[in-house]
Amino acid sequence: MPNAAFTIEDGVLTLALSGNIDSANSTAVEAKINQILAENDFSTVVIDATDLNYISSAGLRVILRLLKAHPGLSIENASTDIYEVLDMTGFTELMQVSKAYRVLDVEGCEVIGRGANGRVYRINPDTIVKVYFNPDALPEIQRERELARTAFVLGIPTAIPYDVVRVGNGYGSVFEMLNAKSLATLLSSGERSVDEVATMLAELIALIHGTEVKDGSMPNMRTTALGWVEFLVDYLPADKYAKLHALVDAVPESLGMLHGDYHLKNVMYQNGECLLIDMDTLCHGHPIFELGSMYNALRGFSEINHDNIAGFIGIDFETGTQLWHRFLSLYLHTEDEERIRDVERKAQVIGYTRLLRRSIRRQDTENHELDIPYYRERLTELLDEVDTLIF
Repeated sequence: MPNAAFTIEDGVLTLALSGNIDSANSTAVEAKINQILAENDFSTVVIDATDLNYISSAGLRVILRLLKAHPGLSIENASTDIYEVLDMTGFTELMQVSKAYRVLDVEGCEVIGRGANGRVYRINPDTIVKVYFNPDALPEIQRERELARTAFVLGIPTAIPYDVVRVGNGYGSVFEMLNAKSLATLLSSGERSVDEVATMLAELIALIHGTEVKDGSMPNMRTTALGWVEFLVDYLPADKYAKLHALVDAVPESLGMLHGDYHLKNVMYQNGECLLIDMDTLCHGHPIFELGSMYNALRGFSEINHDNIAGFIGIDFETGTQLWHRFLSLYLHTEDEERIRDVERKAQVIGYTRLLRRSIRRQDTENHELDIPYYRERLTELLDEVDTLIF
């Protein structure tokens, strides 16, 4: 019996190939496929390789002839072995080929991190998986893997995903993180002090900020920040908006690397080394943009409701404040309170700009009626005090 069956839906004819297709049966399989094509009306042909175990060069020639007759042909659900054969023989360059993904269940798993685009779960002591919020996240996953590899090659300690999986209706990236713990866990459990965690944060971010990237290899954070500012054009007094725009526009271009979402749950500690995760936000720019994001994570996001930081990071507001201050002192290599406060104000300008934009965009949230006037007032006050974001 030829190893080919089919279904048709919305003009898409799906050929389900199964078992082994080799020189012994390829002629019969091709005849069956041609019969199916001749007897049905369709606009697109797709090969479903879910149950295809093996394909020889004879079977590949069947697919090649089918591709010539139907240039839009694609293959989906190819197992790892089948995909490697198609990749090695150049078929992945001739046509769209998608792999089958193993399925993971994260029900009941510990949540160890949350970033802008996904949530990170511990599957077992050796493995974590980042599950993306976007159900069609494959392009995001590919982009994040490229950014992570770029950072790794440049000497940044980061975890590289080794597999892509299905999780519910979406996708996840799997990392090997042998007994690693986030800095949030180390701090909240008492395994490390505020000073120790601040030191680890400062040392790693100094390495990141001191690393130059190739122009065009990562997004420009200054461009992104200008977009935040321009969103607020109708929400700030004209003179305050003009000053905010001028301040951000005056920040010099820089190819120094930024993480973009640097906080305690995006830094893992393993075997005496800190490793970055959640690399989809990697970018380049002046460090003030990073500091603004860090201020939000440790203070700004929780200034109205002090419980926010406990839900987000797992520490209380006072600890977050102490950590922010100690981190900034270590990062700036100073104990001068006036110097620390000056840079903090600059970071707050960026942080409050981002939080005000976020609050306006999320006006269905419980506290938006408090958030919007608070962040707007704080931002306008700072704009009377700050004349440059450069430090």
